[in-house]
Amino acid sequence: MNNYETVFILTPVLSDAQVEEAVQKFEGLLKEKGCEIVAKEKWGLKKLAYPIQLKKNGFYTLIEFKGEGDVVAELELAFKRDERVIRYLTTKLDKHAVDYAVTRRAKVKAAKA
Repeated sequence: MNNYETVFILTPVLSDAQVEEAVQKFEGLLKEKGCEIVAKEKWGLKKLAYPIQLKKNGFYTLIEFKGEGDVVAELELAFKRDERVIRYLTTKLDKHAVDYAVTRRAKVKAAKA
């Protein structure tokens, strides 16, 4: 199993309930395909670097997961088919990126405490 992280941006016109439902949809797809969700971070409504589909903001979400390589293609196909998703990026993490992600999560958790 490989380590991956995916960041996707949802359209800003959604309510909090609709954003949560969309995130759960993609989490469910990953779990259905046998992936292990390592971490999930909701970054909230952020300003985009440039307008996308005439929108200047979007709801950012990061999901870090372990799974097989063929799952990424299915996940990205689901992103393409969902009109709520305006951008997405999935990357495979090497051992250094995994170590960094663990350290970053620990820092974020310490900062919130």
